[in-house]
Amino acid sequence: MSLHERSALTGLAPGERLLAHHVVVPVKSAKGVKLNVHGHGRLGGQFGDHLMQNIGAASGGAGSVAGQLPPTSGALLMRVTDQRVGLVRATDGAPVWEVPRAWVVRVERRPRLQLMARFRVHYSDGSWLAFLTMRRRWIESLRGVLGG
Repeated sequence: MSLHERSALTGLAPGERLLAHHVVVPVKSAKGVKLNVHGHGRLGGQFGDHLMQNIGAASGGAGSVAGQLPPTSGALLMRVTDQRVGLVRATDGAPVWEVPRAWVVRVERRPRLQLMARFRVHYSDGSWLAFLTMRRRWIESLRGVLGG
């Protein structure tokens, strides 16, 4: 059993079934889009991070499902069970954020603008969160489990 699978299985309720898991990066916390603006790498990097985190990263206000995602940093494990969908730490399975599976309406693949594939998870209140993953085929698997 891999570390990620063990982490995804950590903390499941008795009888709860793991359906899918994969490493993702919430776009709100993504770093590393560095643009060199006329030799100003630092300024360009800040500009790239700002664009990545604020344009197309999420919808919905503070009271929405998407608005409840706490500030995160770096890669997390997205876990889908028969009861919930959420993010856990990839190293130990500690929950970062989870919602009932019934709150997820669909998964939408987005145009690839960089090395990583991008997708959105849409919630029942109309809000959504964007994520990045290294494997585009995982998005199709996720859509098969959650709808798309």
